[in-house]
Amino acid sequence: MTFTATAEAMTPTTIPTTAAPGGGTGEAPALGGLPDVPCPRELSTSDARELTRVFFDRLQSLEEGTREYQYVRNTLIEMNISLVQFAARPFRDRPGGPENEDIVQVGVIGLIKAIDRYDPERNTQLSTLALPYITGEIKRHFRDTTWAVRVPRRLQELRLELAKATEELTAETDRAPTPAELAERLDLTEEEVRQGLVAANGYSSQSLDVPQDSAAGGPQTSTAARSLAETMGDIDPALEAVEDRQALAPLLADLDERSTQILELRFGQEMTQAEIGEEIGLSQMQVSRLLTRTLGSLREELLHS
Repeated sequence: MTFTATAEAMTPTTIPTTAAPGGGTGEAPALGGLPDVPCPRELSTSDARELTRVFFDRLQSLEEGTREYQYVRNTLIEMNISLVQFAARPFRDRPGGPENEDIVQVGVIGLIKAIDRYDPERNTQLSTLALPYITGEIKRHFRDTTWAVRVPRRLQELRLELAKATEELTAETDRAPTPAELAERLDLTEEEVRQGLVAANGYSSQSLDVPQDSAAGGPQTSTAARSLAETMGDIDPALEAVEDRQALAPLLADLDERSTQILELRFGQEMTQAEIGEEIGLSQMQVSRLLTRTLGSLREELLHS
């Protein structure tokens, strides 16, 4: 992801950075008296703090949109990039943590907003205003882009509250808390807690093709681990016959003794019609007619039941 404002901040306009108090080079007289800062990102914290005051004082006297204004503003951004790195540290354990360039760029946008709104006359440090802006932009980025399944913002925020409460209660009781305990701690209903727990499952996802050992973080074995997709069951065709059998049972119970015997010999013992005829003393044709009539009657009753 690329942000125009960030790119602008990372590449200051090339103009003279020093000028003698009496007039200097003449190319950028508005910058006369400003110290030369060849590597703004490499300044120590104390030096960056002092130079930030100097550059903000000069920024107030420059016209917005000029090359001089852009140079001073961009240098301020570069000098305070360390605030972005500091604010990103708590997010290091999340997917796409502070090592991710996206997080840095998002944080820089917050820094730019803070610099544009900072008022030196309030006698407060830039960091006091900048850190909430930077942190807010990073949190917004995680909220809007890192959830595998989009859930309402209320449930996203509830997930964080539940995680914190779960950690506290686990430390107190040395076991995982129940939904009722979480509800009492957060002053919520159990139903709200359950909704939050279900919604938390949408934060991250894994492919069904990932080996199970890798997905669970378990030890790797010498044999290839099966993926979750390979262990998932498929639809059992036999299940479709369960309902039919349950519906057929009372109909079979109503059949006469001879029809029941014929069905048992044909489908239970898998005898041929000729063999059935010999067994019960009928011809093969008679067995065929009785079997056809019985099956037709059962089928019709099943379709209308």
